[in-house]
Amino acid sequence: MEPKKYLKLNDIEAYKISYTFSNYVWEVVIKLDLFSKKTVGEQFTRSIDSISANIEEGFRRYSKKDKIRFFRISLGSVFESLDWNQKSLTRNLLNVDQYNFIFNELQKLPKSINSLISFNNNKLQI
Repeated sequence: MEPKKYLKLNDIEAYKISYTFSNYVWEVVIKLDLFSKKTVGEQFTRSIDSISANIEEGFRRYSKKDKIRFFRISLGSVFESLDWNQKSLTRNLLNVDQYNFIFNELQKLPKSINSLISFNNNKLQI
């Protein structure tokens, strides 16, 4: 009989993507001038960090309802981050390459997070 394999946080695609590129956004925002950091940069960083943080918190929850609630919050943070990314480009806080990289990473997340929600909806009883 094969031993049971348990899902680990780093097995979750949405977590890996969001955690990795949140550090990229941090490196970009930390270099902004004080006004830009305090206005757009802080909100952008919080929304980006919220994606992986809520996936992790949902992963650690016991009930299906609790898990899915945090995964949905994470999904909301993806859409908020898309807005901050666009504002950052418009306000010349990001160059086009930075904007495109962040945009492309954010575009991967809705499908991945929705798959996580579906998996928990279908596999968990409680």
